[in-house]
Amino acid sequence: MSSAEFADATDNGVGRVLVVIPTYNEAQNIESIVGRIRKAEPDVHVLIADDNSPDGTGAIADRLAADDDHVHVNHRRGKEGLGAAYLDSFHWGLDNGYDVLIEHDADGSHQPEELHRLLDALANGADMVKGSRWVRGGRIVNWPKSREVLSKGGNFWTQLMLGIPIKDATGGFNAFKADTLRAINLDEVASAGYCFQVDLTWRALKAGCTVEEVPITFVERERGDSKMSRSIVIEALIRTTLWGIDHRIGQLRRLVGRVTRKGVTTGRS
Repeated sequence: MSSAEFADATDNGVGRVLVVIPTYNEAQNIESIVGRIRKAEPDVHVLIADDNSPDGTGAIADRLAADDDHVHVNHRRGKEGLGAAYLDSFHWGLDNGYDVLIEHDADGSHQPEELHRLLDALANGADMVKGSRWVRGGRIVNWPKSREVLSKGGNFWTQLMLGIPIKDATGGFNAFKADTLRAINLDEVASAGYCFQVDLTWRALKAGCTVEEVPITFVERERGDSKMSRSIVIEALIRTTLWGIDHRIGQLRRLVGRVTRKGVTTGRS
């Protein structure tokens, strides 16, 4: 991309911004959500990462890109999971010189009108910003009680196992500075589904990055089918538990090491 394409995207305090939208069978939603993003934040660029949707989402994306030089399309081979689509697109964004990369759902659950909250937090010093349903001011719309319990329970379990202060680690409305994505080593990320967001958050915290949460309104999709499945939830539970066990073992080893060194020092005195 030429510098001219980015000339209007540097007045927001954070530099060049790319909003990544993964899609699979989102023909009913993609045009509307891209239009809302372009209206809410006219300077940002949008990358639609389509997993070869059989419903024609890719063709709609191509039309949007042809009509707007701020819209780009990443045609992928097939459905490989949310994590794979984001990782591929992050590499594309970094290679093309963007300073900030944002994850955004295609189905209307994330509100483009709230993008400014994430960008403002980055401008004020955060390295990663999570749009959060579970901090003060955050809310959900049209969720069944079972979905709310699942989300709150998953986030409580994540906090418990990993010992992190993030209230909505599983949330998918996230913004990263480019240097944050470089620091967490994207090539080592293997998670694909629901736990992908936990993985990135956990890696950012371990890398010493500042992770901030801002309140958002999360709205249940009105059109199309949800991508959530039992296997995705099970993967998240297993991976988070394994990460937590590894984390706690590491803590125990460090504690034993400190006690041992203290005992040796005391014995010599």
